[in-house]
Amino acid sequence: MKKAVIVAGAGDAGAMILKEIHKHTELGIKVLGLVDDDRTKLGKEVYGARILGTTEDLEDIIKAHPVDEVIIAMPTAPGSTIRRIVNASNSQSVKTTILPAIFELVSGDVGISHLRDVQVEDLLRREPVRIAGDEISAYLDHKRILVTGGAGSIGSEICRQVARFQPDLIAVFENSENNLYRLELEMKQKYPSVTFVPVIGSIQDRERVDQVFARLRPHVVFHAAAHKHVPMMEYNPCEAVKNNVFGTKTVAEAADRYRVERFVLISTDKAVNPTNVMGATKRAAEMVVQYMNEHSSTRFISVRFGNVLGSDGSVVPLFKKQIAEGGPVTVTHPDVTRYFMTIPEACQLVLQAGAIGEGGEVMLLDMGEPTKIKDLAEDLIRFSGYEPGRDIEITYIGLRPGEKLYEELLLDEENTTATRHEKIYIANLAKYDVDKFTSVLAELEKESHEGNEEAVRLMLGELVETYHPDEAPVAMVAAGTDS
Repeated sequence: MKKAVIVAGAGDAGAMILKEIHKHTELGIKVLGLVDDDRTKLGKEVYGARILGTTEDLEDIIKAHPVDEVIIAMPTAPGSTIRRIVNASNSQSVKTTILPAIFELVSGDVGISHLRDVQVEDLLRREPVRIAGDEISAYLDHKRILVTGGAGSIGSEICRQVARFQPDLIAVFENSENNLYRLELEMKQKYPSVTFVPVIGSIQDRERVDQVFARLRPHVVFHAAAHKHVPMMEYNPCEAVKNNVFGTKTVAEAADRYRVERFVLISTDKAVNPTNVMGATKRAAEMVVQYMNEHSSTRFISVRFGNVLGSDGSVVPLFKKQIAEGGPVTVTHPDVTRYFMTIPEACQLVLQAGAIGEGGEVMLLDMGEPTKIKDLAEDLIRFSGYEPGRDIEITYIGLRPGEKLYEELLLDEENTTATRHEKIYIANLAKYDVDKFTSVLAELEKESHEGNEEAVRLMLGELVETYHPDEAPVAMVAAGTDS
């Protein structure tokens, strides 16, 4: 018996899907019709399938037909449209599959093989990112690229994006051997023409870092390695400083020594008016990178953005686990908001920022409108086929050490300068005293290696004058995520 489907989207992508179904009868798919939000198309046919209505009509259309699946063939549609289709399908217990967003597709061709289950990232999808591929290609094509922390959620996506620009090699410097092994398998399968070099090591190990730079002589470094877990870093401030500040310093100094062309630091919105150790260390890392830019031929650039959906330690995997276990879903506060971006979108903009930066800038990504975590939790519960409050409870557990109700992308006293890309800005930051910076930095390194947590917190406050910490946490095991 053939599977009965409705195709959402009567544009080029929908036409390609229909053409493939029409050509390959062995797929066992029967197209009942299409929906499309362009009302001028209503009643027309695509490969023999009639356009029955808009996405707002979908629930009624499903009620009137024995539908097994809705195929969403709208690679450029915003998340609000995807959410409407998914909600209509879920209300009638109909499965949905989707073509990925256009920036996830390696080529412009789409087909049945690209279909996947709908993910929460699809519900928050924004307008597709426009990038200047020629500008990015100019600094990546036939170059040797090093990505620190390259097997993490951000670093690995940077590797995937970079691989599309024909680099000579991609080297990943990583301390997690299992993640690195999995990434190596993926990269060799998807990008066999790109030389992939897996490197085990810690960014805190100066000798190892130097060996890697001496052997590989990278042209471009993307520095994604960092401790990012907010509550965990509150309990381990010395480790946060050693890794995020002095690990960055070690890699940046090697980049200068070996005449790297560009160094791009992955930073965070938590570096703005930080109330936590993690944010303060990332602001300090930005300062290290800016300092290096003044004394080097390398272009040192920092790129700040907010939370990325589905990254290691983010709320989405936690919520999914809690829903699978029957709840409750734990949210820190009913009013807590965060900026969100999908991982591919963020990494595309990082590559673009790397092309735009002249050196010394702290660049900001337009994160769109902030999302209420409560709303995200409710969406995920419904997305999983349950009703919030009835099937799965949401409980509020209170803000954790170092957390804010909302994140800021800019300081109040800062302003920004637009760049030639509409989603990338340059932060105009206050100048800092270089002599004081180098003096405090030396003292901070000493205190962090001696494990003096109180001194480290005080020194961070001296180094990052906008750091206003919450009360230091009691010594207990940290739990939760960075949301």
